[in-house]
This record gives sequence, structure tokens and C-alpha cells, in this order.
Amino acid sequence: MKFTIAIPAYKANYLKECIDSILAQTLSDFELIIVNDASPEDIDSIVNLYSDSRIRYYKNDKNFGAEHVVDNWNKCLSYAEGEFFVLMGDDDMLEVNYLEEFDKLIEKHPECNVYHCRSVIIDEKSEFIMLTETRPEVESVYENIWHRLFISRTQFISDFVYNTESLKKKGGFYKLPLAWASDDISSFIASTDKGVANTNHPVFKYRRHTLNISTTGNVKLKLDAILLENSWIERFLENDYTQSENDLLLKKMIVKNLSRRLVKKIIYTLQINFKCLSLKGFIQILNFRKKYKITLNMLFFALLLSTKDRLTRNL
Repeated sequence: MKFTIAIPAYKANYLKECIDSILAQTLSDFELIIVNDASPEDIDSIVNLYSDSRIRYYKNDKNFGAEHVVDNWNKCLSYAEGEFFVLMGDDDMLEVNYLEEFDKLIEKHPECNVYHCRSVIIDEKSEFIMLTETRPEVESVYENIWHRLFISRTQFISDFVYNTESLKKKGGFYKLPLAWASDDISSFIASTDKGVANTNHPVFKYRRHTLNISTTGNVKLKLDAILLENSWIERFLENDYTQSENDLLLKKMIVKNLSRRLVKKIIYTLQINFKCLSLKGFIQILNFRKKYKITLNMLFFALLLSTKDRLTRNL
């Protein structure tokens, strides 16, 4: 079997649209694994609408929860029998030629262990918001890290396709709290030796809405994940995977800018959480700020940016 597509299912709202977009693929050589993460919503009724033999349905006895969501990602991976693996969000969608486009890319660059496509971002009503940026056809792990972390690339877990065997051998998806940067580090690990191949055809649709983990969740867990992500990058940079002069230059740039990027990411995380934070929550941040090396200046700047965002929305 060429592809495994897996859905770690928890939310029911858009699940049928997600499944329909998968079953409509022009390339039919795939299996669809759906793992119900002990959801309180009626996932069963949606899955029972289908009699397609390519669907395999599993139910977790206990919910992994948002903090440990990567464990459910890896449980989905453990069921995979396809040569290549796609992890879908339960509210996202594929264009009908998603697998066909990736099949062409894989045939052209069989040496890679990870592949990526351009994406369309949609809202809760499935209406267009934006198109993500173009990328070179093949790029090194240093190109991948530099542009993702420092040039504000937009990417998601489901616009990557992985070599299943390679992903399993490397321990599956890299676990961080709330999956905060887990998709990024997983792609960096997969692209370390052979790079990543990209298609600029936008064949994935990401749904942006108020229930995304990026706009919800425990601020302490997010800050934990940020520090863990930064530590992983520091460890990665201690090794040498460079294969060209460009890689050497990019590695120097990453090293030079990493500490500044850490400060900016902490400020941004505080900023988006201040939008819905109570006075009690703010006091809690004051109490644990030293653990995360949050200065009063960083707190003030994050609060200022959050207030500016709120005022702008109200105009």
C-alpha cells in the first residue's frame, strides 16, 4: 500500500468534510485510519456513515488530552501499513489530487524521507483566508530550519508526508507539550540527512478557528514547550550535518539569532494568552516568570501588544 492517512479524531464538527475529502482522492492506493481519542462527541455516528473497505476505525479507552496529543499521533502511526504517512487534522481537508501530487513528488525525489506541499488556509465557513508561501523544490534541513523559525513560514502537520518506516525508526513524531512545535521538529529530524522535497501546488486546506491549540491551552505548558524546542535546536546545532557552503552560512545565522528568537517567541505566546487572561492568571505568570527567564520588560511589551490587538479589533 502506498499511503496511510490517519485522523486522530476528537472534534465532530468538520469530521465528515475531512473524511469526504480523503475518500475523494484521485489516487486510490491508500488506507484511512481513524482513531477516536475517547471523544465526548458522537464520532461513531459519523464514521458509521461509511462502508468503504479502506477505512479502519479504532477507539482509545482513555483520552490522551491536549497536553499529550502527540502520543495519539504516534498511536495513529503505529497502525500504519502504507509506505508513506499523512496525519490529518479532524477539521482540515485535502484537495482531490493531494495524494496524486505527492506521488509525483516522491517518484521524482525518492531519496527524501519527508515531503511538503503548499497550503490554503480557510475559516470556519470554509472560506478562503490566505495561501502559504512558495518553496524551492528541494532544500536542506538548515534551509528548512532557518525559513521556518526566522522568516515566519506557515506550515502544518498535514502538509507533510513522511516515509513511514523512517518516521517509525526515528521514534515517531517528536513529543512536546500541546504538540507545540512537535510538527516542526519532526520535519527537521526527517530532513536531516536528505532534505525535504516541496511541491508548490496547494493541495491541503487548513482550517483556522477559535479552537486551534495555538489560540488556546495552558500558558505554562506552551512556555515549557518553547524552552524544550529551543534546547532541541541547540543540541542539533552542536552536530554538523552541513552539505554545502550555504548550509554552513545558514547554520551560523541560526546560531547567531537563536537567543533573540527565543525572547520573541515567549513574548508572542504571552501576547496571545493575555487576550483571554484573568487577573489571577497574570499574577501566576508573575510568580513563575523567573523559571522561563521572563523579564518585566518582556511582560510589559507582551501586554502592550495584546492591548494594541484588542483596540485594533474594536475599531
